[in-house]
Amino acid sequence: MAVVSRASAVSRPVGHDRAAAAAGPPARTSSGARCKTLGRPKGALVPYSSGRVVHDADAHIMETPTWLRDHADPSIREQITPLRYPGGNELRQTGDPAEQQRDLVAAFDRLAERHRSDEYRSTEEAEIMRRKNFAATGAFLPDDRPRALDLLGFSSQLVFNTFHNRRLRDWEHSGDLDLAYGTALAHVPLVDLERAAAMAADAVEMGAAALLVASACPPGHSPSHVGLDPVWATAQEAGIPIVFHVGGTGDLIDPNYFRNGLPVPPDFHGGEENFRSVDYMGIPGPPAQTLATMIFDGVLERFPALRLGVIEQGAIWVPSWTRQMESAFEAFSRHEERLQRLTLRPTEYVERQVRVTPYPTEDVGWIIEQSGPDICMFNSDYPHVEGGRRPLERFEASLGDAPDAVRQRFYCDNFLDLMGSAGVALAAA
Repeated sequence: MAVVSRASAVSRPVGHDRAAAAAGPPARTSSGARCKTLGRPKGALVPYSSGRVVHDADAHIMETPTWLRDHADPSIREQITPLRYPGGNELRQTGDPAEQQRDLVAAFDRLAERHRSDEYRSTEEAEIMRRKNFAATGAFLPDDRPRALDLLGFSSQLVFNTFHNRRLRDWEHSGDLDLAYGTALAHVPLVDLERAAAMAADAVEMGAAALLVASACPPGHSPSHVGLDPVWATAQEAGIPIVFHVGGTGDLIDPNYFRNGLPVPPDFHGGEENFRSVDYMGIPGPPAQTLATMIFDGVLERFPALRLGVIEQGAIWVPSWTRQMESAFEAFSRHEERLQRLTLRPTEYVERQVRVTPYPTEDVGWIIEQSGPDICMFNSDYPHVEGGRRPLERFEASLGDAPDAVRQRFYCDNFLDLMGSAGVALAAA
């Protein structure tokens, strides 16, 4: 249904029903996307997920070394250094990382050939949740993504980049606006008010189904600045969401927290470049502050049909965050005119307009009990290692004896609500 154009969130329709693209329109099921229980004919493929329509709110492509460079504006391509995967984590399932890094072009040519081989494909059904990163079906070959969706049994995926959110954020903060805007299209840097509005309009015209913005504050002004209202208006009018994804915030915590006189532990990949327990604690900070500021400054009041997705930044923080906003509202509404102009309570804006993806290690059942059924969305993080091999099983265990209506919202309805016009098309398929 989509092809990637430039950076993560740009795509346009193409011929195949179930292809996916980096944060573009969700891949569309060929068997229908209404939220209902489905049966399968005898002898049919047995996917990882079956019996229920499931939409995946967080999945990824694995970008090859020159992916962004190949899609960026020609005038700035020479400024974009090809990826080198210095930690080697993402290459571990595809061979010896050091050997692959010696000639990445040749290594990816060999890997593509392997992915297309009968031997590789003969075990895909059994291996769909075990193969991760570049070893996974559809990770970097666009033509293979529809088959991955069939094997997973998901009706659609919202697909993001893997390696570029931090780079896009750093370029936005670099002062080189030509580089910041030339490397991202439906990733919308908010640093320049006029260029942000123009880029949002261009992205919608090209067929973007979501606009990706950094979770943290842009340089020089608040994400709630009234000069950014044209960005939100463009998204609302097009019926597409604004999405915040982990990785676009710079350092989550002061690096001195790691200077404790002890050895630095490896991350969960066994390398150095991903989260550890200490900086994991900082993940909710940027989206929580950004969204609270947008709520208090009236962005969600002015744009009541706008939807915002918080992706791969957990959800365990949402209940306490909404209560803290309610406390702030009570404390300051007598003195702040901006709060007096709001027609809803902070929690009501969240319930109406914000959708969040929990981590599979979080107690999603408890989150839903505390915050209601309208906020959380299923996600697999496919094909990343941190998504695990059994996200469905983990979420199901956490949901416990929650009624089917709650599960329907978690696996299906909340995603369709987030996706707006794309969600309407999916539900009508």
